[in-house]
Amino acid sequence: MNPSRRFALQTGLVAGGLLLHRQALPQTTQAQFSPFLEDQTGLRALPVYEGLEHPWALCFLPDRSILLTERPGRMRLLRFQGQTAQMSTSIQGLPAVHASGQGGLLDVIASRDFSSDQTIFFSLAQTTDQGARTAIFRAQLQGLALSQVQMIFAQKQDPSGRHHFGCRLVIGPDGFLYASLGERFSQAKLAQSLDNHFGKVIRIGLDGSVPKDNPFLGRADALAEIYSYGHRNPQGLALHPQQQSLWMHEHGPQGGDELNIIRPGRNYGWPVITYGREYVTNFRIGEGTARADVQAPVHYWIPSIAPSGLCFVHRSPLESLRSGMLIGSLKERCLAFLRLQGDRVVGEQRLLTHLNARVRDVRESPSGEIYMLTDESRGAVLRLTV
Repeated sequence: MNPSRRFALQTGLVAGGLLLHRQALPQTTQAQFSPFLEDQTGLRALPVYEGLEHPWALCFLPDRSILLTERPGRMRLLRFQGQTAQMSTSIQGLPAVHASGQGGLLDVIASRDFSSDQTIFFSLAQTTDQGARTAIFRAQLQGLALSQVQMIFAQKQDPSGRHHFGCRLVIGPDGFLYASLGERFSQAKLAQSLDNHFGKVIRIGLDGSVPKDNPFLGRADALAEIYSYGHRNPQGLALHPQQQSLWMHEHGPQGGDELNIIRPGRNYGWPVITYGREYVTNFRIGEGTARADVQAPVHYWIPSIAPSGLCFVHRSPLESLRSGMLIGSLKERCLAFLRLQGDRVVGEQRLLTHLNARVRDVRESPSGEIYMLTDESRGAVLRLTV
């Protein structure tokens, strides 16, 4: 941690326009809840735990504990005893992780039947002889160890490079696993072709099998797992709580971040149809921002907010947020709140704008609590309240 920020945490001084709590969180595996910051709307973020190394994802288990990933290659369990949170040591049994650049241990979700099968699914960047690829695993969580670890998917190609691995996971209402895959930056043009896994959403069975009704199954020029294509680097994926439709956002270059509803077999444009512009030169990319055969985004951002993490607010007692969507922003270091009417975004508000930390993930728990992760060398777990 930056020494000046550590001093501010300890003394309550203003850092980056933000009055932080007066006592630093203890450098142990436990932390007490205390006020962290207050938004102009009255929304507060309370620190649950601080000291994670670039946390990437969290998921909720039936006993109220939270399973978390850290990008360098650790998975840990946050347990609650009253108002005290206790962080476990690293969970044993993880496969090797390619922790380089944007690669590392990425998303984690629990089986719908976790109480009986203890099954989890997680994604990571995996080192290969040629470079690296995004891979998906399933395993059983037994205490603080993984057993029956099985790779159920890996990208067919494995280029060198440190960027755009994706990868969020969702189990759909049909019981299949959906995953968002980045185009690895150097392979952007391949997002428009179907003979590779770059810039795709895939749909597979929980054992890695291919569903019989996948949109490109049986085509000689296409990989059977592909569900949609033309994506850049998608790091937010969630089901609409009422419609059960699949929503996803993806990073654009210097603008052109997109929020999309994912439909089977559809082309989402990258890098041919996009609102993004080239880095440095600011030149337009591709042939335009719309085309008849390309699915238009529900919402887009210019300039980019660098979105990561996505949740619908459905159960929360925070009425001002209910029936909307929260998205973490890495670039703007805040939460973006989108107000929805059906499939339309009718308003946007930036929350916790003085957080001064990259928001990597945001999720609503089964009981309606909203948690978020800050992607820092001393990243934190925060809980929203008023």
